[in-house]
Amino acid sequence: MNTLIISTDPESDDPSQALDDSDRLLENAQEIRQLEVPAALHGQRLDRVFAQLVPEFSRSYLQQLIEQGDALLEGRVTTKVSAKVRLGHQIQITLRATPQSQAFVPEAMPIDVVYEDAHLRVINKPAGLVVHPAPGHWGGTLLNGLLALDPKACEVPRAGIVHRLDKDTSGLMVVARTRQAMDALVAQIAAREVHRQYVAIAHQAWSGAERRLVDAAIGRDPANRLRMAVVNLTHQSGKTASTTLDLLAQGERCCLVQCTLHTGRTHQIRVHMAHVGHPLVGDSVYGGAERGGLKRQALHAWRLAFVHPITGIEVDLRSPWPQDMSDALEPLGLRYNLKQDF
Repeated sequence: MNTLIISTDPESDDPSQALDDSDRLLENAQEIRQLEVPAALHGQRLDRVFAQLVPEFSRSYLQQLIEQGDALLEGRVTTKVSAKVRLGHQIQITLRATPQSQAFVPEAMPIDVVYEDAHLRVINKPAGLVVHPAPGHWGGTLLNGLLALDPKACEVPRAGIVHRLDKDTSGLMVVARTRQAMDALVAQIAAREVHRQYVAIAHQAWSGAERRLVDAAIGRDPANRLRMAVVNLTHQSGKTASTTLDLLAQGERCCLVQCTLHTGRTHQIRVHMAHVGHPLVGDSVYGGAERGGLKRQALHAWRLAFVHPITGIEVDLRSPWPQDMSDALEPLGLRYNLKQDF
């Protein structure tokens, strides 16, 4: 089997990671749907009935329309999504453009494509770029950029995004260009066959073995729903999570660590690093503080390796460190040869 290895460093000559895709922009300002409740949906909630009878839109989108007064039940406005309907009831909904439905529009932006073929692309995401539209970020996301880059991206759910990076995390992401490639990549990620490695600058001098496996489930922080946390699955909801940590360089107050993901939970590396007493520099959400000029979490997805889902070729992609993380090493007392991994 052939292997393709590419560096995103242009000067290098080394050959060796809310919304349904149905929430699209409505072609018209509004559309009225008048419907009658069939016997199969007798006694069901109003939002569930609309989700069944208007399947091209997500249930969350339809719930929002109901709550803002765009639904009628037997000729009367209802804002209660849980209202029960009966056989023969006349229901109506006015489909209006919402921030969600307007989110899936092309927006031209520079995208650093480091590998591409007819089936997929790998991009090098800069820190500060949101991957997918969400409350507070309905536009200017990577998804919007992908739609502008490739008109056919609208034919693939989420414009082909199969995993995400946090807004302030930089580095490599694979994006599908066809539904076949997308389904295969999602399956590979679920089977832990896509290998993702990150570099992180963290607080505190490292202690103990230079390699450490963190096997700790992650779920919503019960004290702060905007954060994730290590949880006990015997009495808290969450998912298993596993990360291997390898010490790369040691300083008096900081350490440089390579993090290898075995699962892909939300904020996994940030949570696991904080859990073992090494919150990321610049990550104020999980106990980190600004150091060495870094004003964002010091996390970069530097390597991505997988078997191409269509061709079967092994692909091994590498990304040079972003300038802000490179510049922070010396002030933080960390000595490391940035070129040795290429």
